[in-house]
Amino acid sequence: MLASRVVARAARAIPAARPRDTWRAALLMTASGFAALGYQIVWTQQASLWLGHEAAGVFAVLGAFFGGLSLGALALSGRIERSPAPWRWYAGCELVIALWALALTALLDPATRALLAWIGPTPSPLRHLGVALLGTLTLLLPATVAMGATLPALENALGRRRDGGRTLALLYACNTAGAVAGVLATAFALVPGMGLLRTALLCAVLNLLCAAVAGTLAVRRPVPDATPTPPGVHGRGILMTLFLTGLLGIGYEVLVVRVLTQVTENTVYTFAIVLAVYLVATAAGAAGFGRWFASRADARTQRDGLLLALAAACAAGTAALALAPESHHRVAQVLGTGAGAALGAEAAVAASALLLPALLMGALFSLLTGMARAAGTGVGRAVGVNAIGAAVAPALFGVILAPAMSAKFALLAVAAGYLLLLARRSWTRPATGVAAATVAAVAVAGPALVIVHIPAGGRLLSHVQGVLSTVSVVEDAGGTATLHIDNRQQEGSTATLLADARQAVLPLLLHPAPANALFLGLGTGATAAVAARETGLRVEVVELLPEVIRASGLFLDRLDQRLPGPRPAVVNADARRFIRSGEARYDVIVSDNFHPARSGSAALYTVEHFAAVQARLAPGGVFCQWLPLHQMDLDTLRSIVASFRSVYPHAWALLATYSLETPVIGLVARRDGERFEPATLRERISTMHIAGGAGAFGVPDDVALLGTFVAGPGALAQFAADMPPNTDDHPVVAYRAPRITYTPDSTPAERLIALVREVRIDPAELLATPNGTGSPDGLPSRLEQYWKARERFLEVGVGVHPAGDARAMLRQVREPLLDVLRLSPDFRPAYDPLLRMAGALSDEAPADATALLQALRQAAPARPEAAAALQALQATHAR
Repeated sequence: MLASRVVARAARAIPAARPRDTWRAALLMTASGFAALGYQIVWTQQASLWLGHEAAGVFAVLGAFFGGLSLGALALSGRIERSPAPWRWYAGCELVIALWALALTALLDPATRALLAWIGPTPSPLRHLGVALLGTLTLLLPATVAMGATLPALENALGRRRDGGRTLALLYACNTAGAVAGVLATAFALVPGMGLLRTALLCAVLNLLCAAVAGTLAVRRPVPDATPTPPGVHGRGILMTLFLTGLLGIGYEVLVVRVLTQVTENTVYTFAIVLAVYLVATAAGAAGFGRWFASRADARTQRDGLLLALAAACAAGTAALALAPESHHRVAQVLGTGAGAALGAEAAVAASALLLPALLMGALFSLLTGMARAAGTGVGRAVGVNAIGAAVAPALFGVILAPAMSAKFALLAVAAGYLLLLARRSWTRPATGVAAATVAAVAVAGPALVIVHIPAGGRLLSHVQGVLSTVSVVEDAGGTATLHIDNRQQEGSTATLLADARQAVLPLLLHPAPANALFLGLGTGATAAVAARETGLRVEVVELLPEVIRASGLFLDRLDQRLPGPRPAVVNADARRFIRSGEARYDVIVSDNFHPARSGSAALYTVEHFAAVQARLAPGGVFCQWLPLHQMDLDTLRSIVASFRSVYPHAWALLATYSLETPVIGLVARRDGERFEPATLRERISTMHIAGGAGAFGVPDDVALLGTFVAGPGALAQFAADMPPNTDDHPVVAYRAPRITYTPDSTPAERLIALVREVRIDPAELLATPNGTGSPDGLPSRLEQYWKARERFLEVGVGVHPAGDARAMLRQVREPLLDVLRLSPDFRPAYDPLLRMAGALSDEAPADATALLQALRQAAPARPEAAAALQALQATHAR
């Protein structure tokens, strides 16, 4: 207490800066914080395009950013403190940031191309991390070093007031508040409206304005440090505490964000909301410390009190995460519908785990930085050492501790870490026992952070918490296993074999003689594994998540029981980087239907990526990009189509299946842009060796294959007219796709029907012989009838309600499906269900079965199945 009174009296004896200087400085720090977080979001997205989305790439950007901040604070703080005009240092730092941001607009592309080649398509984890960290650090270094020196420079420009840390806390709070505004504005307005490059340029203009305004600050020589060091306060100990609190604070944030991906939608907006919650609380903590607590108690007592509170708050936040799914659901019910309500629910669950800990972190940082200055170490060294801890945290907690200990115990390790920072004298206080008991109680009695939805009667087959995602396999009461990534995203199941297989079969049939195929994305593995069953075809798969590769083994084991055969070669790598940095050529490339709203997925739908794929196609090669229409609206689809057509102007669109619940659209292109020769397609269908041939997957002939197409080049051009393409610089899909995730305005069936009605296709756009030359069976006219029948079939399906009783189901679909067959006898999706219903009725209602088979024979007289089934039925009942 005596030491604190001495500090307070000394602070009052030092001349204060003019109020207008203080508020100008506060505004400058707010604007600087806005620009800094704007840059961080922009540079993170740009870096992911060459680093990839593996753990090394994701955490290297954070490490490089904080590493640069620490270098700037440590290297420049001494000169700033000795300078008679520190405001000039601040202006110079802002100028450097702006100029380097401008320079990066020209340097980034050639530099990242060189680094991409250095990393290669499949680097070892150590090489990847090393190149990623070194390359990102080098690219961002001038700007991040200057950023690290802005707070020490401006704090010194105000005359180094010894006011118990109030001014420092104010500047830090304003800087963090500006960062909040930067995060929200960048994610919700600037990047969606302007793109990455223009957003960075806007931030550069803001830095230039800060440099200009800094010249209006009063020029004053720093006041000599006359503040006595409080007894027992030593610079080295404070710096070590700052390092460790930086490590623990960012580690806690990384872990919480990792768990929340299993509860939230994990979009670009989710990241912005969670980060904003963390920053708001940090700013409030710093402002609250400066307003109410500075100089009111012994600094060491305040420090230990904050450490105790942080330990308890982190333990409580860990417990709150276990309740996050229920909390998210309840808040969403209260807030109602709409994107605002959905984002509000995400903010609420983030606040339950982050708000109180981050509030205390902001206050603790302000206190420790003030203590460091009082001990003679300076603000710059304090900021730099804290940033070093923050730079190490993502790799330590995200890559090492979380997978090894599980998220729950890694979070509790953070809480325990704060307890270990207490001074010896604090271990005898009752509050310490309460905090330690809280951590122990959550460790022993708190539920595990295994957030997986398991249906009634189901079970969890596997659950792996990886570095970037948590992957689980859930089996329902009927024995159907599904693959989930971060709980919210389903990646296929054992019940979707036909649909998954067709996503391989259809593109393979469009190439006359494929020798090798590349699949981007593994999922359950069924699509690539079915392709690998084709004789003479070498199949390679690129999958980002090693946990998905492990989980796919369960699905492939089950597939082997039904369809034994070889398995594809799987490469654990980022698909974009693999495509851009590799050299091998492929006859067929198939890209999985990635959820466009999930973080990072939209980068696989850009113009640049589609062009890179084109460069990897062999002459005559086929590229098929599958798109989940059940997970995107039509405007998002239009942007992707516009992007695809900018590279492949002669592209077509087709349907993987005729599912109304999970419709999947394929964009298909041939490298040479040529149309299809019917005779070649027939030969290819007849020679496919997978299982029972192409017919086993619903493609018995060329009509069934070409009948899957829904749009040609002309229709796609009109469909995507005036829509902005999705590019690396302007990632419109990443910001547009979440809308339907948060606020669905239509069902997948409605979107599919709307699409089919809007687009059209002409046989001349598909066939190399459009007038029917070489097609004695009238292929063009049969295709036109097939497409009309398909549209009618989909419309009929919307009104059908599943029924367990065959006769009840038959009453719904009998006449509508027969009408479809009358439009096109070739349309097997209407023929086959009726044939199966007739078989189901043959024992209990033979008369109904007979009537149905006779109607089928009349509607499709060229098909032999109904006649054969009718003959067998009559023979059975004749005995």
